[in-house]
Amino acid sequence: MQSKIAHAAERKAFSVALDQIIKAASGDDREKNLDKLINMAGNLLKDTAPGVTRGLKAGLYPGSKWEQFLWSVIDETDPHVLKTVVLNGGYEAAFRGLRNTTANADKYQCNVPRIIIFDPTSACNKHCIGCWSADYEKWQNLTYEECDKIITQGSELGCHLYMLTGGEPLVRKKDVLRLAEEHNDCLFNIFTNASLIDQPFCDEVKRLGNIVFSISLEGYEDTNDARRGDGSYDEVMRAMDLLHKNGLLFGTSTAYTRANTETVTSDEYLDLIISKGARWAWYFHYMPVGEGANADLMPTVEQREYMLHRIREVRGITGGKPIFAMDFQNDGEYVGGCIAGGRVFCHINAKGDVEPCVFIHYSNANIKDQDLLDCLRQPVFQAYRENYPWNDNMLRPCPMLENPEMLPKIVHAADAKSTEYISPEDVDHLCARTTPYAEKWAPEAERLWLEEHPTGKKIYADKMSNEKISLKAKLIAEEDAKAEEAVKQG
Repeated sequence: MQSKIAHAAERKAFSVALDQIIKAASGDDREKNLDKLINMAGNLLKDTAPGVTRGLKAGLYPGSKWEQFLWSVIDETDPHVLKTVVLNGGYEAAFRGLRNTTANADKYQCNVPRIIIFDPTSACNKHCIGCWSADYEKWQNLTYEECDKIITQGSELGCHLYMLTGGEPLVRKKDVLRLAEEHNDCLFNIFTNASLIDQPFCDEVKRLGNIVFSISLEGYEDTNDARRGDGSYDEVMRAMDLLHKNGLLFGTSTAYTRANTETVTSDEYLDLIISKGARWAWYFHYMPVGEGANADLMPTVEQREYMLHRIREVRGITGGKPIFAMDFQNDGEYVGGCIAGGRVFCHINAKGDVEPCVFIHYSNANIKDQDLLDCLRQPVFQAYRENYPWNDNMLRPCPMLENPEMLPKIVHAADAKSTEYISPEDVDHLCARTTPYAEKWAPEAERLWLEEHPTGKKIYADKMSNEKISLKAKLIAEEDAKAEEAVKQG
């Protein structure tokens, strides 16, 4: 592990370099400085995404949509926010954090996440159909001290990216701002319905610089408000305008269902959110989890295949739209498959239960009475680690949705308990609900996967992507030792 002195020196060096690059990218000759931006990003992400330099150079060329996207972000984002987000999200989370979580995963022989998702509260001013927290009791909360404990202990293990969900996180607005100020080397992504965003709050976010937003939106007014309540669409439009005006960074978070899949990926819809200033669009496959879950809302197999092609078209090097779109179910190959169980992220609900995923509510550990490291070493997380990967086809990444025989095996082996707040659900009952979908999707997923990967396996251009944690940790330690020696030598 890198020493605090070496870490501080390294962060300072990145900060100075970032100042120079932002200045160069804001000037009249910025196209001439594009290589500097690309090379810095490649260095930051060489462990997280080794092929990033190749991808950036392919997409960022004079006149390209991604070059225009980059200039737009730089020109329209508050300078302090832009620098802080890149420094905390790029350096601390993607570069240094990845190295530290890898080292600790090897040291403690458990998954150590680079992202921790937690719910400060289960309270919400909405009751949205299909939300994993829709059935959460309204009085569940993590205290400020418990939230602080999660971030403090997570940072010690190398995690510097925190996603706050709920409930509605901004019900705890003052505590969210306090956490961001206390942990000013971390980046906070707030998943919000946007109804509580106002100018005084934007002023505080600009001062802090380390908060971005993913705004829940399910389509146009009729579709969105049918799920989220009357007036919700107008609240989102108002909030987007306010965030954009203040130079703050945000995107959208959308659950795609049988009813809205085509709408929320249409050119018209994307043009709308882009015009409002959205920089990314996260798409989440509807999961039939929780009280009142309706399997009929799941997209059809035909819609699933449509999403696979459409999202890649949207974010393509040419054509598409100037917004980064990602479909977490269909983009598994870009993150190595399922990222839950602490492999990349885990979820902590407002009751303190540490769960593998926001959609998979089973646990053996609670942050209220255990340290984070002990929670990461709980039986259900170790069972995830021991059984992963479920298969070689990363179009079937989830142990519940596409591999419904796997989740019961994991939960039963770990003797994990349901953490549903109101109606605890037996894992066999849950997976019986997803089995018909899995059976229909499997042959289509196999056909699509083999069309792109004829060997049946993902072949990475960068050898390190396939290596074991132990080797990655060894090589990272060697690199850090050389860097630390250089610091000592002055």
